[in-house]
Amino acid sequence: MRTPNLCVVVSAVIVAWAFTETAAQVPERDTVDAVAELPRTIPIFPLEDVVLFPDSSKPLHIFEPRYRDMVADALEGDGIIGMVLLQPGYETDYEGRPPVYEIGCAGLITDSEELPDGRYLIVLEGLVKFRVIEEHHSRLYRLAEVESIPELIADDLRQILSSRREQLAEMLSTVSRGASPFPASLSDTEFVDTLAQGLQLEPADRQMLLESENQVERADMLMEILSQQLGVPL
Repeated sequence: MRTPNLCVVVSAVIVAWAFTETAAQVPERDTVDAVAELPRTIPIFPLEDVVLFPDSSKPLHIFEPRYRDMVADALEGDGIIGMVLLQPGYETDYEGRPPVYEIGCAGLITDSEELPDGRYLIVLEGLVKFRVIEEHHSRLYRLAEVESIPELIADDLRQILSSRREQLAEMLSTVSRGASPFPASLSDTEFVDTLAQGLQLEPADRQMLLESENQVERADMLMEILSQQLGVPL
């Protein structure tokens, strides 16, 4: 039974909450619900081990000069940044524009802090998945033309999602002494995506979870992962 994985989930949630409480509020702009339809072109932030999910939050430390510029421009605009995962082999051209997976997730900067040396601490709240159509080269950082991929859940699947949440919570309780690391106020989609965000997984496995059709399919995949990691039968 590999309890450190659950600790990662708990710490990820706590870090996100703590940063939200202490960081400076961004200037007033559209709410998360109001920007589910993405602009045609958005900045993309490629990393080797970070995958953002639509109904979760992720704290990030921005230190590269080109991506500091990206954050500064985003804060002056609509606050949207697209997270994408670098494909294997990126190391040979990291300073350039190495290939990324075509499916990413856009996030809205909900909190930010500019440090004295120009670095940023930000929190991105996941909005919607997107597909990269093509990249533009008008900035030092990466810009891409994208199309949104909303995760739609039919009414008849919502009860299934609720049931999957209960099953996932029960699996987690086997290594958390019955205490849930997640508040009851989270919606079912937020619960699933926050769990996906926090689990200790290989980048390719995170990407596979992101590319699932919706949170129902993602919950099924998470149940299989937890069953293997925690030794809990389905």
